[in-house]
Amino acid sequence: QVRLVESGGGLVQPGGSLSVSCAASGNFQSIAVMGWYRQAPGKQRELVAKISSGGSTNYADSVKGRFTISRDNAKTTVFLQMNSLKSEDTAVYYCYALVVIDRDGRDSWGQGTQVTVSS
Repeated sequence: QVRLVESGGGLVQPGGSLSVSCAASGNFQSIAVMGWYRQAPGKQRELVAKISSGGSTNYADSVKGRFTISRDNAKTTVFLQMNSLKSEDTAVYYCYALVVIDRDGRDSWGQGTQVTVSS
């Protein structure tokens, strides 16, 4: 019912910048929260950043000041601008959305996009 399509990602050198985006489509009333999680090899999936429909944002301490999350006016696309990238940012980045369907909030996930920071 809900599809999250990620784009962007790839290989970048340390200190470089990269952006990823995620577009939601399907049958839903609204999207309460959109965000990004990441999972590095051998580690648990962790929150990177999220943004509510009202525009409130939350960031992991490790990315504060370097990453910026935003949404489009329709609030169905989320963007993550990543600057000053470090090797420890290497991970698969997953788009997340808390989607409202029939007044119920439902978690939705994208397929993931690889971000590799390496020289």
